[in-house]
Amino acid sequence: MNRETQGIVTGLVGGAVLYAALTDTYLRYVKAGLRPLLILTAVLLLATAAVTLWQEYRSHRKENDGHDHGGSRLSWLLVAPVLALVVAAPPALGSYTADRAGTALQRPTGFADLPAGDPLPMRVMDYAARAAFDGGRSLEGRRIELTGFLSYGRAGTPYLTRMTLNCCAADAQPIKVGLAGTVPAGLKADTWLRVTGTYTAHVAKDDINGGPIPSIEVVEVHRVGAPPQQYEN
Repeated sequence: MNRETQGIVTGLVGGAVLYAALTDTYLRYVKAGLRPLLILTAVLLLATAAVTLWQEYRSHRKENDGHDHGGSRLSWLLVAPVLALVVAAPPALGSYTADRAGTALQRPTGFADLPAGDPLPMRVMDYAARAAFDGGRSLEGRRIELTGFLSYGRAGTPYLTRMTLNCCAADAQPIKVGLAGTVPAGLKADTWLRVTGTYTAHVAKDDINGGPIPSIEVVEVHRVGAPPQQYEN
C-alpha cells in the first residue's frame, strides 16, 4: 500500500467515524460518553490523511516521472465498504442477544432518593436494582414508567429488556424486567414499549444464569419507536 492509498484509507475511516459521532450512529457501537473522544479521533485521522496526501502530491510534482498511477485510482474502490458501514449500519443489539445471555443485574452500593413524578420515568436497570435488592422500599406506592424492547424467556414469559454497556457493544449484556398483569397479545420480540406500572415483589430466576429478574405490575402499555440511545450505561 503506497502513501497515497494510506492517506485515502485514513481519510475514509476518519470521515466515517466523524459521521457516526455527529449523527448518533455511534450509539449502536459505544456508550454516549465516548462521543467527544470519537470526534477528536476523527479530526486527527482526517488531519493525518490531509498531510499524507499533500506530501504525496508534492512528491509527485517534484519527481514528475510520468509513471502511471492507475493503482492509486484503484484504491478508491476502498470507498465501498466504508460507505456500506455508514449507510447500512447494523442495528443495535436486541432480543436475539438478550435471549442468549443471562441478566447482568448487580447489587448497587446504595440507593439515592427518587425524585417526584407521576408516573416516574426510570431506567430499566435502576428499577430492576431497586426491585430486586431494596425490597421495593423506594418503589412502594409509586407509578413507574419504563421503556425497553420486548423479549421472551424460554417459557414464553414476556420481559421488558434493555442492553447495558460498560464500554462498547462487544460487552453488551441484558437487564430484564418481567411484565406481570395484562400485556397485549401478539407483540413480537424487539417491539419497543413504554410501560407504566407499579412495584410487585415477584422475582424470578433467569433461565440462563440464575440471576434475578424482578417484575413490574403493568397498568398501561404503549408501543413506541426505538430511542436514539438504545443502550443503558
